[in-house]
Amino acid sequence: MRTIGLLGVPTNSAGTIDGVARAPLVLREAGLVDALHRHAKVHDYGDVTLPEPSPTRETRSHVIDPAGLDALVAGVREAVAPILQNGHLPLVIGGDCPLLLGCLAASLVRDRVGLLFVDGHEDAYLPMQSSTGEAADMELAFALGMADASWSPELAALLPLVAPGDVRVVGARDAELLRAEGVASLRDRVALVDGARLAADPAGSAAAACASLPDPWWFHLDLDVLSTQALPAIDYPQPGGLDWDELAAVATTALGASPRGWDVTIYNPDMDPTRVHARRIVRFLGSVVEHVRDLEGL
Repeated sequence: MRTIGLLGVPTNSAGTIDGVARAPLVLREAGLVDALHRHAKVHDYGDVTLPEPSPTRETRSHVIDPAGLDALVAGVREAVAPILQNGHLPLVIGGDCPLLLGCLAASLVRDRVGLLFVDGHEDAYLPMQSSTGEAADMELAFALGMADASWSPELAALLPLVAPGDVRVVGARDAELLRAEGVASLRDRVALVDGARLAADPAGSAAAACASLPDPWWFHLDLDVLSTQALPAIDYPQPGGLDWDELAAVATTALGASPRGWDVTIYNPDMDPTRVHARRIVRFLGSVVEHVRDLEGL
């Protein structure tokens, strides 16, 4: 079995150390390593060390804590690279979605990598369009090279990380919000299966998306693709979404198609005082690994 290389990224693009930044710690406390280890070999690489964040939105970049975003991308890239070099399957636990940029940077092969982007939001706001200033609104815009990163020579040199034809967005259900805010959807730029279509055929939608990606490709899973009823411990709820069984069908299909690595983001333990949702996430991740191991020999 391929060893899972577990990595935590305690980041919150609101520029704080609470909320989603505490997810890696809380999920480990809820038994994540043991749940994975029951079905695969696991090497825990610990957490990426990040600088003290700032909640200030900078006027030039229009991003909260742009220096922290720089450090995040570099830190994740440098942490994921040895996991891949060791032949392990990276499982990167956030935190929030901008960690994806570092994962993609580490995963490039001959300057190309595909992306399966399973998320309840498109996350492609240009920085000046975002009402929050959080890079978690923007990571796909940065990855595609749509967002200006000239304020950061290091980040600008990396972008774009993916080409539009190499991205599959699956599960986004924020089209109405984007229209209301006057923000262009990515659906004319990348292949996109919205939340309703995904719920109608979770495994089939995931299989079709994976089959059309270049090799290698990365699997991004934002847990807000779930319904708020299934997982209320998220910061930006919206109508619709998957139940846990539907998400399991998506994740097992994706993981069984041999991504270069995967990340799981957007769980806020501050909204889960009894840790019931932490335990549910842990069971989900363990069951996905078990299912893929049994069917595909992970």
